[in-house]
Amino acid sequence: MKDIISISLIALGTFLIFVASIGLLRMPDLFTRMSATTKAATLGVGMILLGTAVHFIEDQGLVSRMIATILFIMLTTPVSAHMLGRAAYSDGVPLYEGTQLDELQGRYDHLKKRGQKAGPPQAPQQEPQPEGYWEVG
Repeated sequence: MKDIISISLIALGTFLIFVASIGLLRMPDLFTRMSATTKAATLGVGMILLGTAVHFIEDQGLVSRMIATILFIMLTTPVSAHMLGRAAYSDGVPLYEGTQLDELQGRYDHLKKRGQKAGPPQAPQQEPQPEGYWEVG
């Protein structure tokens, strides 16, 4: 019974990693590729490690390390993908032409246009004052 559960979890994890590789090839832009691969590969690696832990259930040290590895991957992979996506967006990586909604549009006001490197906000330029204008104050 232990072997059937272990093989099932490892097969499911392998399938999820395969789905992640298809998503990497089929998705149109960086952001959807990152979403597909992050979700599927994280679950796939988690299932493979869980299946291996079930197989070696008698070795508590090995099982505890695998569970700790699963938790570490589940916590760090989505965060790192999010940070890479934000960095790519602020660097001006183009969105897919069919994108319906850009929720970050206007959030990076310090960028003059998409494609320009992110930097500190620029001070607004003052308009030239007409001749004879005196500033009171």
